[in-house]
Order: sequence, then C-alpha cells, then structure tokens
Amino acid sequence: MNAAAIALVREEEPRLRADALRNRERIVTAAREMFVEHGAEVPLDEVARRAGVGNATLYRHFADRGELVHRVTLYVTLRIAEEAEAALAEESDGYEALCRFVHSAVDERIGALCPLLTSESKHRAEQTEARERLERSVEALMASARDCGRLRTDIELGDLMVAITQLTRPLPHSGCVDFGRFVHRHLQLFLDGLHTPARSRLPGAAVTLEDLRQRP
Repeated sequence: MNAAAIALVREEEPRLRADALRNRERIVTAAREMFVEHGAEVPLDEVARRAGVGNATLYRHFADRGELVHRVTLYVTLRIAEEAEAALAEESDGYEALCRFVHSAVDERIGALCPLLTSESKHRAEQTEARERLERSVEALMASARDCGRLRTDIELGDLMVAITQLTRPLPHSGCVDFGRFVHRHLQLFLDGLHTPARSRLPGAAVTLEDLRQRP
C-alpha cells in the first residue's frame, strides 16, 4: 500500500477490509472534487451521493467534517509528493521531471485546497510530516532541473508553489465547466518562463517557503 493509500487509514484500523477501503477512497475522491468546486462547507450528504454510498457509510468512516477534510488534504499532499518522487526517479532530464510533476500536481487542484491545509487540526503533526515530504521532493526536483542547466537560477520553491496554487484555484461561480483545459495551457506558458536562459529579469527576490509563511 502506497503512502497516499495509507493516508486513508487511521492508526487504530490497520486491517481495514478491501471493500471498506474502496468505499473510503471513493468518499475521499468525491469530497476532493466537491471541495474544489464548492468549498469545504459542501453538504456531506452530497459528498456521499457523488461517492455512490449512503450517509451512514460516510459517517462510519469519517466521524465529522473535520476528519474528512483532514483525510482529503493528507491524501492529496501525499499523492503529489509521490508524483514528485516518481518523476525524479523515472525521468532522465531534471527539467522534464519538473514539468511532469507540475502538470500532475495541478490535476489535484491543490490551490483550491490550500485554505483547508492551513486550518486548525488535531492531526497537525501528520499534516506537517506530509507537507515536509512534499517540500523535500519538490526541492530535489528543482535542484535536478538546475543541475542539468535548464532551470533559471533566480527562483525558489515558493515561486513555483505560488504559481501552481494560483493556476489551480478556479474562479468561484465563473461558469467555467472545463477549467482543466485552460489550466494546462496557461501552466505551459509559466513553465516556458522558468527555462534558462531567462529572457527578462524578475523584479524583487526569489520567494522561499519561509517568505510565504511570514505573517504581516
């Protein structure tokens, strides 16, 4: 079982039956889609309906909204980290590995889920561990892309994550029914801008994750 699948299972239930695990994954997948589309306050009975399970099944797996939000964000964070690790391991060119990862990451719509990642949670230690794994994985990708001489040197991880976040946050009530088609097109424009040699000088300094976490 990979890390993302393990994220679906609570410590007290390591022997979850296969059919129960499938139900849980269906619920988490449906919840992720609906959180992206409507926000975390979407009615849970609507999540159950999209997952194709009854309300009782949803509440048997997730005691409350907070538990469901936690499992969704943990699952997505670990899936993205695994995408970064796989890209680094499987691609011979570091820049191509970075591009592969970024396109995969936007499919998870992490930008729309960012507000959930910053919410208070009794599972904060578990979330922190997953986030740090993701950060290490992406930093390794960026280092590999620099080492092969294709990634400009005046950007940091914060720059990349801001761009991914902004490009994966659909405009609320915009009526755009095929958002993914535009995301990948505009993402490729951004990736072209990361390529060296740079065609312009960026204003300001490269953005680190520490910069993003500073509060005014």
